[in-house]
Amino acid sequence: MPSYPHLFSPFELGDLTLQNRVVMAPMTRSRAVGNVPNDLMAEYYGARAAGAGLLITEGTAPSPNGLGYPRIPGLFSPAQIEGWRKVAEAVHDGDARIFAQIMHTGRIGHPLNLPEGGKVVAPSAIAAPGEMYTDAEGAKAHPVPHAMTEAEIHQAIDEFVSASRNALAAGLDGVELHGANGYLIDQFINPITNQRTDGWGGTPEARNRFAIEVARRTVEAIGAQRVGIRLSPYGAFNGLGAFEGIDEQFVALARELGALGLAYLHVVDHSAMGAPEVPESIKTAMRDAFGGTVVLSGGYDADRAEVDLAAGKGELVAFGRPYISNPDLPQRFLKGADLNAPNPDTFYTPGATGYTDYPRAA
Repeated sequence: MPSYPHLFSPFELGDLTLQNRVVMAPMTRSRAVGNVPNDLMAEYYGARAAGAGLLITEGTAPSPNGLGYPRIPGLFSPAQIEGWRKVAEAVHDGDARIFAQIMHTGRIGHPLNLPEGGKVVAPSAIAAPGEMYTDAEGAKAHPVPHAMTEAEIHQAIDEFVSASRNALAAGLDGVELHGANGYLIDQFINPITNQRTDGWGGTPEARNRFAIEVARRTVEAIGAQRVGIRLSPYGAFNGLGAFEGIDEQFVALARELGALGLAYLHVVDHSAMGAPEVPESIKTAMRDAFGGTVVLSGGYDADRAEVDLAAGKGELVAFGRPYISNPDLPQRFLKGADLNAPNPDTFYTPGATGYTDYPRAA
């Protein structure tokens, strides 16, 4: 049997005891019909709780404006809170902990995916490249988003805070603020999407302000030990990419977030999926500046996770696609069992196929 003494050792995340360092990464699955978590989702998360340390949910919108994709869940209505309560109970029955990833999609969306009254918003009126799938009319070009007013920026911050309170009300253990992958927080960070010249853009400090204010206000609302954040320096997802001064800006952001005492910093590296490589130097600099728990992610298997944990590169390791097709992923690691291959054709389709029907190891 393989031995992973670091990966399968307990860890204290704030006041939460994780049974090991295995984290399920946040992954959009598009099964929340009507944007409300349901019994099928509770079954999915509950199955992946057994043997895991921490599960991070799929991106969950803090408001109608944040529902850019079809069938993604929210955390802003009573029905959504009750739906997430079922998920939390299923995960806790498996002795794991669960954080909700709060994701406002910003300019990544389409009006056909939003409820009545919702609108596609962003720091600046710059459309994302490419298309967004809609259930109503198939693929549609990303629209030019509405450039947020000062009042709308403060409203969006309030929505992150309210959704975080709702997460705890639903029995979830905390939240991960999604500041990565080209969504709203990342859109404020990056000058490709933030061309404002007011106090929310124009300088690195001003571009970092939205992320810091969302984190600060959320910490004030639910406590620092219940709040993590995900960032993607050098991320090229959703039309973003590197820019002049990127290293200095992200290190400064990590330092400010660390000063807030956040539960963890989750650094995205999608180079294993063909994205640009994230230099080890920026990961190290951000880790040192943050000064707290770091979640490693990006193409990990158990062997590489063990090596990087032993080297002190981070404290927790997130696994993504392997968790889609292997609900018993930690047990397979420990047994040395082969992994089921995921079926990309069913990643985002409604229903149980490719979601709750992957077999466990014998």
